Amino acid sequence: MARIKTVSPESARGIRKLAMWQAKRQYGYVPGIAKIGLVDLAVGRHLGAVYDRLHLRKSSPLTRLQREMLAVVVNGHVNGAP
Repeated sequence: MARIKTVSPESARGIRKLAMWQAKRQYGYVPGIAKIGLVDLAVGRHLGAVYDRLHLRKSSPLTRLQREMLAVVVNGHVNGAP
């Protein structure tokens, strides 16, 4: 079975470790999307804005249910919720 590559907070080094620390400080945990995005820094640097826009803002184009479904899928691919 294919798995999505992730970066764990424990194994992160350098800029990735700093990004994990910032995510944990901002959200209280490291979102699954950050663990996936930080594998490729060119992608990861934009994912924070996407996450904030789709998941956190009050006028999100996604319903609460859609946001929860997205979180379930992402967290399932990174071996569990935060």
